[in-house]
Amino acid sequence: MPSDQATPDFSIKPTLTGERVILRPFVDDDLDTFRTAVADPEVVRLTGSPADDTLDEERMRSWYGSRNAQTDRLDLAVVDRATGACVGEVVLNDWDPANRNCNFRTLLTAAGRDRGLGTEAVRLIVGHGFERLGLHRISLEVFAFNPRARRVYEKVGFVAEGVLRQVLRDGDDWVDATVMSILAPEWAAHRGRPERRGS
Repeated sequence: MPSDQATPDFSIKPTLTGERVILRPFVDDDLDTFRTAVADPEVVRLTGSPADDTLDEERMRSWYGSRNAQTDRLDLAVVDRATGACVGEVVLNDWDPANRNCNFRTLLTAAGRDRGLGTEAVRLIVGHGFERLGLHRISLEVFAFNPRARRVYEKVGFVAEGVLRQVLRDGDDWVDATVMSILAPEWAAHRGRPERRGS
């Protein structure tokens, strides 16, 4: 979709297929994945979620049951093609229509980490954002204690813009977050593989 065309239709929830992952709309069986995720202290810490703000069963069922009906954001389940299991989610949210910007966030369970699934999932949804939704800018924040995630974002082409100092309380410590973004012209130049640019 050309970037100067109509407003993106977030009500369409696509299925995006890669070599290792499939991104698809949520189904009821995905709830087991997110029950596990909210009980995992590492997931809670890496996402900056308050430890005492876990979703109870009713709230979780309501939240994930309503994602496919949202018209101002795109939430998709991340499915491991090798096992068929849901291992997390990717989200484009905080849509700014005047400036064609979205925020990006992701959550992967332990079963989805350290096998390249996250990198491919990020490439798929960012590519969809630029190529199908006509976004101009996609941004995110990554905490300083999550270098693994930052490396994934850099591999896909996100660029560090600045630091939000001491934005998160982590036990007795304060943690910085780096603001990162990727722009449509950058994506067009490298399609999520900046290390291959010009080669």
